[in-house]
Amino acid sequence: MILKSQVEWALHCCAILAGLPQNKYLSTKALAEFHGVPKEYLSKALQSLSQAGIVHTTLGPSGGYRLGKPPADLSFLDIVEAVEGNARTFTCSNIRANNPCRPQGFCDSGPCAVARIMWEADEAWRSKLRSVSLAQLIEMLGQEIPADLWKSTAQWVQQRAG
Repeated sequence: MILKSQVEWALHCCAILAGLPQNKYLSTKALAEFHGVPKEYLSKALQSLSQAGIVHTTLGPSGGYRLGKPPADLSFLDIVEAVEGNARTFTCSNIRANNPCRPQGFCDSGPCAVARIMWEADEAWRSKLRSVSLAQLIEMLGQEIPADLWKSTAQWVQQRAG
């Protein structure tokens, strides 16, 4: 499974937005500049986040995006599904029914083992993403990023927040 690059962008943008002062917004332009990604494509990911209620947006010279919920209330899965949708990653087309050795009229009693295993794996992946909040990510970043870089990043964001 390959996720769209917008998933990575959305996760990183939400992490940046989590550090904004209350009632401040950060523009698409600033987020694109910070991450070095095309503004037009990033805008699509941010629109998906907005439609899902993960971010709030406002127009105008000091407009942009901010989180729509506290970081503790947003899981990685919320953000991934806002961009990718929540459809299963595996679709069973029941090709086992094409087996030329199956008796005429043979009826399967349920999904095949391949489908069940793939669906279990999909649920395990979703469960992991559901278990990690944006607040936990911020805590991890605070421990992993050198203090001077953390501080300069926060200053960069606050200087551009409207």
